[in-house]
Amino acid sequence: MAEPAPTEANPTRAYVIHPDLGHARIQRREPERALAEAVALAHALPGIEMVGEEVARLREPNPGSLFGKGKLAEIGERLEAAEVELVLIDGPVTPVQQRNLEDRWKVKLLDRTGLILEIFADRARTREGVLQVELAALSYQRTRLVRAWTHLERQRGGLGFVGGPGETQIEADRRAIDEQMTRLRRQLQRVVRTRSLHRAARARVPYPIVALVGYTNAGKSTLFNRLTGAEVMAKDMLFATLDPTMRAIRLPDAGGGSSGRKIILSDTVGFISDLPTELVAAFRATLEEVLEADLILHVRDISHPETEEQAADVADILENLGVAEDVELIEVWNKIDSLSGETRAALRRTDARTEGVQAVSALSGEGLQDLTAAIEAHLTRALDEARIHDTVILPFTDGRRRAWLHDAGVVEREETTEDGLRLHLSWTERQKSAFASLGAKSEDS
Repeated sequence: MAEPAPTEANPTRAYVIHPDLGHARIQRREPERALAEAVALAHALPGIEMVGEEVARLREPNPGSLFGKGKLAEIGERLEAAEVELVLIDGPVTPVQQRNLEDRWKVKLLDRTGLILEIFADRARTREGVLQVELAALSYQRTRLVRAWTHLERQRGGLGFVGGPGETQIEADRRAIDEQMTRLRRQLQRVVRTRSLHRAARARVPYPIVALVGYTNAGKSTLFNRLTGAEVMAKDMLFATLDPTMRAIRLPDAGGGSSGRKIILSDTVGFISDLPTELVAAFRATLEEVLEADLILHVRDISHPETEEQAADVADILENLGVAEDVELIEVWNKIDSLSGETRAALRRTDARTEGVQAVSALSGEGLQDLTAAIEAHLTRALDEARIHDTVILPFTDGRRRAWLHDAGVVEREETTEDGLRLHLSWTERQKSAFASLGAKSEDS
């Protein structure tokens, strides 16, 4: 009989352990702060009651059980006393180590990858997000297959008279997982094709894309909601946002009015250190807007004690995603409302004299007017530098394409000829490609 799922009324008692290798540690973070992040990750799971946490210092990881005999017994006593049901190890745990630890401590155990997968599985909402999580989970589960069964004798295929011996239970389970992963990939391909159609439709909208990226819980969704008036889930919780959200907004003009440039703003999943490789691959599609962005807003929680380390993790992931170095980027130093007045004022002075930095509070709205002005300035510079000059001739009856060009703000002048309207344009390659998808013809000036 299956165990009941944890609920708020029946929570699972959990304990978090951060293994620290001391001099061998290559992570950017101090172990106590890494533990704090792991605890925050645990709190992001529903139905969890935290009953303890600790940094476990190790000289060398034991290949069979991660911890040595003394440490195993010491931790085991604490787990038994606290009646722990789930242990979360903030780091990689091999399948053999996981099996041995669960047997020794009589608990369920998740490593960092398993924990993040559980959170993603709980939060994914779109069809693509759900499929990607399932695919990543199966990939992870496949690596967890170890010889833990007592029924490892060969299963004979058919009647057993033809062919060799059958397959072990592990091989059968691995084959079942492979078949399920193949089915999921087929479903995902269909969903991705649908997304590509939506993306092609968006491409015909001649507005630049501005993508929000940043470490998880940096305040991206709060900033997105403040700028767009949307109601995307924004909580003080890791991975509050998983599925990408896009909105078209109009930036304020120089006088603070509502007649500025129109852009598409994209909110994305938060990054985190040591993001499971399965999820980096699985969620690449949800980060397509970042790869296609004209401008990236790197949102940082500037009040966090390890904001520099978090920024470095984000930079690493952007590089791994293949984001071009020439893409314009603004660092948005968010959550200045959490700082003292003196520190906040100093940061505002720094952003005033530093190119590509804006200090803001998405919660209170402080600094957002300067941020939108900086977005406009960056886009103007980037797009104007990339503009090309063309001439397009449209029939007099082609009001739709003419309106598209004027709405995009690319028409320098317009002339009436015997053949139709001749429009002299200054536009980007993106706008030219979007216009070409409408079926119009252009001739180079």
